Amino acid sequence: MEEINVQEMIFQFIGGLGIFLFGLKYMGDGLQKSAGDRLRNILDRFTTNPFMGVLAGMLVTMLIQSSSGTTVLTVGLVNAGFMTLRQAIGVIMGANIGTTVTAFIIGIEIKEYGLPILALGALLLFFFKNKKITYLGQTLFGFGALFYGLKLMSTGMKPLRGLEAFQDLTVSMSEQPILGVAIGTLFTVVVQSSSATIGVLQGLYEQGAIDLQAALPVLFGDNIGTTITAVFAAIGASIAAKRAAFTHVIFNIVGTALFLILLRLYIPFIDYLKGAIGLNEPMTIAFAHGIFNFTNMLIQFPFIGLLAYIVTKLIPGEDTAVDQKPIHLDPIFIEQSPSLALDQAKEEVMRMGDFAYKGLEETSQYLNTQQRKHADKALQFEEALNNLDRNITDYLVSISGSSLTEVESAKHSALIDSVRDIERIGDHFENILELIDYKISNKLDITDQAKEDLNEMLNLTLLTVKQSIKSLETMDREEALAVVQKENQIDQYERSYRKKHIIRMNDGLCTGPAGIVFVDILSNLERIGDHAVNIAEEVLANQN
Repeated sequence: MEEINVQEMIFQFIGGLGIFLFGLKYMGDGLQKSAGDRLRNILDRFTTNPFMGVLAGMLVTMLIQSSSGTTVLTVGLVNAGFMTLRQAIGVIMGANIGTTVTAFIIGIEIKEYGLPILALGALLLFFFKNKKITYLGQTLFGFGALFYGLKLMSTGMKPLRGLEAFQDLTVSMSEQPILGVAIGTLFTVVVQSSSATIGVLQGLYEQGAIDLQAALPVLFGDNIGTTITAVFAAIGASIAAKRAAFTHVIFNIVGTALFLILLRLYIPFIDYLKGAIGLNEPMTIAFAHGIFNFTNMLIQFPFIGLLAYIVTKLIPGEDTAVDQKPIHLDPIFIEQSPSLALDQAKEEVMRMGDFAYKGLEETSQYLNTQQRKHADKALQFEEALNNLDRNITDYLVSISGSSLTEVESAKHSALIDSVRDIERIGDHFENILELIDYKISNKLDITDQAKEDLNEMLNLTLLTVKQSIKSLETMDREEALAVVQKENQIDQYERSYRKKHIIRMNDGLCTGPAGIVFVDILSNLERIGDHAVNIAEEVLANQN
């Protein structure tokens, strides 16, 4: 009989945990869909300083119900060059506070209404076509599933009070807080959700299976365990992204160490708070969690600069992330001096042109070495080109409403057209990267002669792109004419190399799939040459 009860207890617990995790994710996805791209925009736009980063991190985490999700998003933005390390630290601190909202929601005594809420969510999901209503339905369905899963877990955990082994474990955790921290960390690493482990802790405390002295160290460990997701996200990312993830780990370990030192004072304080406000058991854990994270943020916030310095020393190396934000487009110039604004726009276009050249250079390196780091760097440059394209175009459109001279209008038109051509260069080297990936994944061999032909054409295309950007910078007619000449040579190379490829195919030296990759790379390089000559022609047109 005892064995059957243990089995039932385990099944109810793991089943309830599964439903809880599903509800938490489904609810977060519903909220995220409702917000759309605004979540990324919040982190991108409203993190101008660490304080704003804390607020942005709190808000985004409240919306997606996952501090790990916010931190991973932050690591991605740092990796893409949209956010500095100092800004990221603020967001991470805010995410730690935002994640406490789930514990407060659990603390509200509405577990009995989990199924009706779930039913209402299903009704909105399946009987309405409006997207906003279905997103609301998804949120409610997840919300209901969260509480239903919590109820199942609580029911499953009831017999734990009578298990001697569990009683011995809680006594050990009370006497050795480090053990509690280790258990909390390990459990969170396994389930990948601090909200879930804190929900379990709230259930155990409510059932009387664990006392406050044993529960609080587990709570601290939950915060350390949740950092593992960001660590995984930073594997293979830029040095700046690795530093952001490591900051998350340091932040929570330091906070845990401080509160373990103050544990003898913190336990009676939470106990007093429980009696003074009349908190139930789950809400008591929620307050302990919230106060821990908020106090930790207040203590460490003044030391953000020091944290950044420490992780920079611990993870040395040059930050290779591409800064994707425009650095010359100050809106104040548009009203005060459209001519100066035009010069600023040109500076940003030159920067964009440099990114196009470097991206193509990294693509060439990837073709020859097949080292993934070159492809990742090239993709960073391509994403930067897309972002700068939008920003520069918007800036130039704003300038177009100003009073420009005839010469300035011609320059303005040339810049708008050149921005489009530079962005298209990025699209083409991205196509080449995909072709190289296809070649590698399908183990396709290109002949030595084909490799030599590709490299010759790549080198010429690189020179052509570089010279076209230089001609735009200096508005030099001779440079522009040289670009036109080089592009004609690129066209000749493409025709010649295609013919040589057909001969190799007929001789059986090259397979069909490898030949398709070879020809498509040639085509993309030829198109890059076309966009380079378009830029040069803008220069020539301005000389007339």
